[in-house]
Amino acid sequence: MQESAELRDVTALAVPRVGRVEKTGNPTLPYRLLDADGTEVAAVSEFLRDMLANDDSPTSLRSYAYELLAWFRFLRAVEVAWDRAGRAEARDFALWLKTVKKPPRSRRPDTPPPGSINPVTGKRYIGENYAPRTRRHARAVIRSFYEYHRDMHGRPLLNPFPNAKRAEDEHLNAHHNPMHAFRHPTRRAPYQPKEPRRAPRGIPDQAFNELFAALPSHRDRALVAFYISAGPRASELLGVTRDRVSPGDQTIGVIRKGSQALQWIPASSDAFVWLRLYQQQIRPQALDGPEEPLWWTLRARSDR
Repeated sequence: MQESAELRDVTALAVPRVGRVEKTGNPTLPYRLLDADGTEVAAVSEFLRDMLANDDSPTSLRSYAYELLAWFRFLRAVEVAWDRAGRAEARDFALWLKTVKKPPRSRRPDTPPPGSINPVTGKRYIGENYAPRTRRHARAVIRSFYEYHRDMHGRPLLNPFPNAKRAEDEHLNAHHNPMHAFRHPTRRAPYQPKEPRRAPRGIPDQAFNELFAALPSHRDRALVAFYISAGPRASELLGVTRDRVSPGDQTIGVIRKGSQALQWIPASSDAFVWLRLYQQQIRPQALDGPEEPLWWTLRARSDR
C-alpha cells in the first residue's frame, strides 16, 4: 500500500484500452465487463445484476459498465487490484480523467473545432476533454460499486471515493471565534467535479424560422414541431408508434428513457397538422398497423 500513496504523473500515464463491455442477450445480465484476457469480471457482474434486481434499466447497466471499464483500465495501468484501491488511486483517477483527451473520433472537414461556440445558438460544441458532468457520473458509478460490495461482503473496508463529511459540517461553527471568519461547510465530496452552470438552451426566433423553412419534407417539419412543443428526447420521439398518437387530446405517448414507462405528453396543434400532412404523403408506402413505427423513411421501398 506504500506504493499506492506515491504521487504519480498521471499526464504521462499510459492507460491501455483493454477489456470491453459485451452485450450478452441474457435478460438477467444484459451487459457484462470483460478484462484484458476476455474473462468476465465477476465483481462487476454481481453489481450489475443487483442493479437489475433494483429495477434499473438495461441502458443504465450499460452506462455503469462503461464507467467501470475506464476505472478498471486505470487500475490495470497503475497495477492495483480493484479491492486494494484507496484514496490515492481515486485522486489520481480524478486527475487523469480531468486531463486526458477523449479517444479521437471521425469528424467531417467542415465540423467546428472542439470546444468552440455556435455563433447562432451560443451552445458550446463538445470539447476534447471529458466534461465535468461525465466525470461526476464516473465518480458516482464507482462509488456506488464499492458501496455495494462493502454492504454485501464487508470489503473493501474503505470506499476510495468517500462521501462528503456532512456530520462534521453540522458542528463546524459551534464554537465560533468572533475574531475569525465563519468556516464554510463542505459542499462537495472529495474528487467530485464542480457542478457546471448550464445556460438555457435556445435559438433566436429568426434563426428558428429560417431552419424550419429549410426543412425539406412534412415529416421533418412534424418531427421538429413535436420536438420543440412537447420536449421529448430525440430517441423517445423517434420510437413513437402509430397507436401512441392522440390528435383529439393533442398528446403523444413516449417511452421514457430512464423508467421505460409510457407517458403521454401534450404537443402543439401545428405539430399534428404537419403530422397529418406527412401521413397523407406516405400513405401508399407505410404500413397502417397500430404498432407500426410512426416515422418512416421517404425513400422508395425496395422489394428485395
